[in-house]
Amino acid sequence: MSENKEELNEEQVNQEEVEQTVEEQEQACENQDESCEAKELTPEEKIAELEAKLKESEDKYFRVHADFENIKKRLEKEKYQAIDYASEKFAKDLLMPIDTLEMALAAEEAAKELPAEELLAKLKEGVELTIKNFYTAFEKHDISIIETDGEFDPNFHDAVMQVDSENHKTGEIVQVMQKGYKFKDRLLRASMVSIAN
Repeated sequence: MSENKEELNEEQVNQEEVEQTVEEQEQACENQDESCEAKELTPEEKIAELEAKLKESEDKYFRVHADFENIKKRLEKEKYQAIDYASEKFAKDLLMPIDTLEMALAAEEAAKELPAEELLAKLKEGVELTIKNFYTAFEKHDISIIETDGEFDPNFHDAVMQVDSENHKTGEIVQVMQKGYKFKDRLLRASMVSIAN
């Protein structure tokens, strides 16, 4: 019996809530005549309104999609330009050593009257300056010479021959025939070395 009373009370509470909600909506309609009139549209008007909203949404979608495609194309173009011109700074830094070599060649005319020993000394000085300019450019771009002191490392050294040496232990580098270089942590060229037997 008490359960039936509780169910009836719940139904009454639910019914009162629904009636209260309806009353609030009616009061809201009285306060806003336009919104209430808009709710009383014919089916054809509702369809037209929904089609207009759909068209507006489609237009927004197509505009956003077009913007996205344009951005995508622009980023793709910039990516390929960045790849194509990635070595531009390095190339600019190599211009200085080339200028030094060209100046040495241009100075040949003035050096004809110099004695051979003095000419050789100036030539040596010019070559040393050019090499220094190359190493400055290399250092600027994280290109370094591979160390050849001590043990042979097959990751960075290329053994072209083995020699007998009393001054070196077996496996140590005896002589460097060609310097090796690495770019940051990546090998550009292995050092060509001879190692002790």
